[in-house]
Amino acid sequence: MSKKKLGQQTVALSHPPSFLTCANVVGQLEGQGPLAQTFDLIDSDDTFGESTWEKSESAMQKKALTLALDKLGQGASTLDWLFAGDLLNQCIGSSFAAREQHLPFFGLYGACSTMGEGLILASMALDGDFGRRAGVLASSHFCTAERQYRTPLEYGSQRTPTAQWTVTGAGAVILDREGPGPYITHVTPGKIVDKGVTDTNNMGAAMTPAAYDTISAHLRDTGRSPDFYDLIVTGDLGELGRTLLLELFQRDGVDLSDRHTDCGLLIFDRVRQDVHAGGSGCGCCASVLTGYLVEGLRSGKWQNILFCPTGALHSPTSSLQGESVPGICHAVALSAQRPSFK
Repeated sequence: MSKKKLGQQTVALSHPPSFLTCANVVGQLEGQGPLAQTFDLIDSDDTFGESTWEKSESAMQKKALTLALDKLGQGASTLDWLFAGDLLNQCIGSSFAAREQHLPFFGLYGACSTMGEGLILASMALDGDFGRRAGVLASSHFCTAERQYRTPLEYGSQRTPTAQWTVTGAGAVILDREGPGPYITHVTPGKIVDKGVTDTNNMGAAMTPAAYDTISAHLRDTGRSPDFYDLIVTGDLGELGRTLLLELFQRDGVDLSDRHTDCGLLIFDRVRQDVHAGGSGCGCCASVLTGYLVEGLRSGKWQNILFCPTGALHSPTSSLQGESVPGICHAVALSAQRPSFK
């Protein structure tokens, strides 16, 4: 019987890996938002020196990983594994970014939850002593997402009030079995939850049931109450999704309003910036985590955060065929202090 498995879904890591370094790069609009001071690199025109949007997204991942490794003063060869993903077909943003690194590579697709998926898999690998150090990368680009999932920018279609703005950004994390923290102590991989939402311009409604399911499972498996965490941070539910999530927990008699926030609401100023319901995309929670959240844990602002990226697992083909939008959410418990080993 596993000594690390808690309940149905959660794993308690016996040797919690550390955030050794992390870095992020973002586009112009993100650099004009409230978290500007937490980004390592803000590009002036969102091209990152490339000739196509897809190449630009791949360049973001390479820049983010390079910046994280530069903070260590070491090269990519110091990594045992690389876990990376994006929103593009066949994960070309990640695979093209990784082809020059010559590292054992895991290409991931969890839609906007990809950073959470990568952190879970990397931390379990390190906790199992299958290596000392792993890199985790995730990215999205507004222009590549619009071209793939909606309509090219040249079309000039009107956005609905529930639509979210795909973040142009990438985040990189270097995890190590040792280090000063913060630490990943528990992980709760999510289940696919589908409540029949078919509106691809309302990702908040599609993903919220999965967030509710995974957060509930994490609290149930660990025996923790929400007030154990200084913050419970979902990834990219936006304003509508956050409202729905709070309502679902209120039905259980749980009030999350004083400690819940969402990466899609943190990264933009919805009063000054026309992003409708908020931000989205793999790069949204990746860039918020690797700047704002990690800095807050290291500075002592927060001691414990439950980081819960969410994703909508659909494609243009499935949507055109009338399929609903399945949701996923992964929960990663972050602590400023390394807990005692069991």
